[in-house]
Amino acid sequence: MTQRARLTWNGEAVIRGTHEGAARGLRLGAEHVLQVSRVRVPIEEGTLERSGTATVDESQLTAAVAYDTPYAVRQHEEMDYRHDAGRTAKYLEQPMTTEAATVGRIIAAQLRRSLR
Repeated sequence: MTQRARLTWNGEAVIRGTHEGAARGLRLGAEHVLQVSRVRVPIEEGTLERSGTATVDESQLTAAVAYDTPYAVRQHEEMDYRHDAGRTAKYLEQPMTTEAATVGRIIAAQLRRSLR
């Protein structure tokens, strides 16, 4: 007995869905890195911590986490500055490294979700 099956490929919808899932995953991943870095950012008045942002360029599928104060880069790079307990230089670089696997899992989860 011969069985037949008909398959309709809706490639445009799949591509659109995966793109949206990837963008959503990038946004959530960037927000995760921002939250982890906020725990480490040097704090005196909280201005540097409040200046942190996470942005996503959905067309290019790129994400950025940044701190925007005149002294953000200096605070990040000066290893000799003394900070409160738990606060440190490299407050963004360290989470970008330590949280890379978590961000990958966040993006993968959103991609899987978009394919349902």
